[in-house]
Amino acid sequence: MSQTGRIMTSGSERALNEAYDTALLDLDGVVYAGGEAIAHAVDALADARDGGMHLAYVTNNALRTPDAVAEHLTELGVPAEAGDVITSAQAVARLMSDQLPQGSRVLLIGGEGLRVALVERGLVPVDSADDDPAAVVQGYGGPDLTWSRFAEASYAVARGLPWFASNTDLTIPSGRGIAPGNGAAVEVVRIATGAEPQVAGKPLPPMHRETVLRTGAKKPLVVGDRLDTDIEGAFNGKVDSLLVLTGVTDGAQLLAARPEHRPTYVDADLRGLLTGQPEVKGADGRFGCGGWTASVTDGEFALDGDGEALDGLRALCAAAWSHAGDGVCDLDAAKVLERLGL
Repeated sequence: MSQTGRIMTSGSERALNEAYDTALLDLDGVVYAGGEAIAHAVDALADARDGGMHLAYVTNNALRTPDAVAEHLTELGVPAEAGDVITSAQAVARLMSDQLPQGSRVLLIGGEGLRVALVERGLVPVDSADDDPAAVVQGYGGPDLTWSRFAEASYAVARGLPWFASNTDLTIPSGRGIAPGNGAAVEVVRIATGAEPQVAGKPLPPMHRETVLRTGAKKPLVVGDRLDTDIEGAFNGKVDSLLVLTGVTDGAQLLAARPEHRPTYVDADLRGLLTGQPEVKGADGRFGCGGWTASVTDGEFALDGDGEALDGLRALCAAAWSHAGDGVCDLDAAKVLERLGL
């Protein structure tokens, strides 16, 4: 089924780790949350890797260096090297180096991951708008990034300097819940200056380009928890995707997904890499998966049957997306999702 016309998730007779050569895995909300491994992630990734699948870790979080991320993954029981990690800091640094001369000074608003990526591309990070920068770059700098740093960026951007952002995720998962992400910080500078940054991270093409260049993937599968970054990034890159329900996306958001936010596959967690995916069948406005049948009748969801909750969700996705077409399904899904325990 074409990406533009997706009205249901796809089935796969083969286990996904056999059907795709590379998993492009998001980190926050997929592999770990708040620094701790998500349930089943370590064992599932080990089994996928042992089965021959290449694992690459693709994150919009520009704070940490690839070395630091790889070390953290290894400590969690997921062996990784720096070359397995692709960050939005690397993507924005390449985007900037394509437009700026080697040795250009860049006002850095962010953390060590972004600093290292800029240096790798021959750019020189500086800390003040008065240090004669040629451009401004903004990336997630952690919860302790001070208000004065946003002011520094605003001073430089207001002077007309090119402004770049690693990503614009408004939120980031943490061990205590959902916290403001780099997108929230970007909004501060946008409001102060009225300017618009060039953005590199998911779901935009510079990040997909960086990922392909660094992994050499031929048939990748994007694995993520966010519709507006991971899944839309896969859509823009014209590759398949697996949404896992261990992060920010819940069942109601999935049913209301716009066409570019509809994943190829849906599963509870990373164990979904190790199995095939059930087929959803539809006829006359009724969609079946496993023991469930879903439809939209008189402006309401109808769900009949029994079985695995995820099969019911897949059937509901087909009913919702078919009903919405190229738009957004705005029907109340609370009752049917409650029945599934989702």
